[in-house]
Amino acid sequence: MSSNAYPIEPSRRHGACFALLMKQRTSSFRQLLAKCLAPLPVLLALPTLGYSATAAATFTSTEQLIGATEAFLEQAATEYLQRSEIQGRHEIRVNRLDPRLRLPLCDQQLTTTLESPAQPLGRVTTRVRCDGSAPWTVFVPAEVRLYRPVVVLTRPLKRMSVVKAADLSLVERDIGQLGQNFLTDPTQAIGKKLTRQLGSDQILLSTHLQVAEVIRRGDQVVISARGASVSVRMPGEALTDGAPGEQINVRNLRSQRVVRARVVGPGQVEVAM
Repeated sequence: MSSNAYPIEPSRRHGACFALLMKQRTSSFRQLLAKCLAPLPVLLALPTLGYSATAAATFTSTEQLIGATEAFLEQAATEYLQRSEIQGRHEIRVNRLDPRLRLPLCDQQLTTTLESPAQPLGRVTTRVRCDGSAPWTVFVPAEVRLYRPVVVLTRPLKRMSVVKAADLSLVERDIGQLGQNFLTDPTQAIGKKLTRQLGSDQILLSTHLQVAEVIRRGDQVVISARGASVSVRMPGEALTDGAPGEQINVRNLRSQRVVRARVVGPGQVEVAM
């Protein structure tokens, strides 16, 4: 009877192979023997490595833990963006887990919560918990990347340079590690001065900027004094530099008195009456 018609179980197959060994010594037989013995090392190694169908069915797989983390973070990130009215796209990456992890199979649905930080953005840690008959808890690290168009420089600029529209562009970047100081509108930077030297393609932060002076020491200015029912304008001279909203010293050219005035624009200051 042909062995191809009736497959021999592994143990019987090897017995048959050794029986044939006692009867034949041909090259075709040696090829048959090699085929018979090929699975033997693998079969012998599986118990040693701890793999079996029974073991696989009694443990929670790392794929289940990763899947629970991904599903939770997807929902948490979406709700956070909607609640914060943030426009952007996000990506979730769960770190690889140790394949030697052996957690009992949970007889209830896994519970996943955010352990840290407070918001699902950047590097995060989730707590995956089983509340079943054999409870356990494991912490799964992951990363939520949020991509938004942010303002970057198109060329290197030195400290104290006044930023112009041509110096800026909007580029999509991961903002997870940028904090809250990045800019999303070029008009937030145009006309301001840099507090430090920056390179090309560098993300521009609000901390990199300061309001540029619109009045320089020695400039001729118009001093406006407004009261409840009267408004007076007189010529003056700026004694210090000033940006909009700042208080500077100004000399009244009519009275030669020095007064404190608030800069309201180029060549314009205002004093209270």
